[in-house]
Amino acid sequence: MRIDMKSRTKKFTIACSLLCSKLPHSREFNAYVNQLIRSSSSVGANYRASQRAKSTADFINKLKIVEEEADESLFFLEIISEINTNQKIKNEIEYLLKEGNEILAIVVASIKTLRNNQNNKK
Repeated sequence: MRIDMKSRTKKFTIACSLLCSKLPHSREFNAYVNQLIRSSSSVGANYRASQRAKSTADFINKLKIVEEEADESLFFLEIISEINTNQKIKNEIEYLLKEGNEILAIVVASIKTLRNNQNNKK
């Protein structure tokens, strides 16, 4: 699963970047584009960093960052979806919303499992 998630979060980062390159260059869109690029790239980067965690607690902390950044990416994708008037990229936005939600759900479930495992060891 780790290799799959590492690849999946990287692909999410790249797909968000490619979407952003197709959005209008206006003051409003630029603000959302910049935020989406930052948060989505953090999803991939922090998941990658989690693979080098020094302990279970460190791994959980890094996954919590991935959780926050994935949720933030979803927020900006939702905003972009609501203000988008370009029908050609509508499916792309919907795909990224679905993928972001799946990544978020996997990360949240992983954190929950890790915490349960920690508590069971006590």
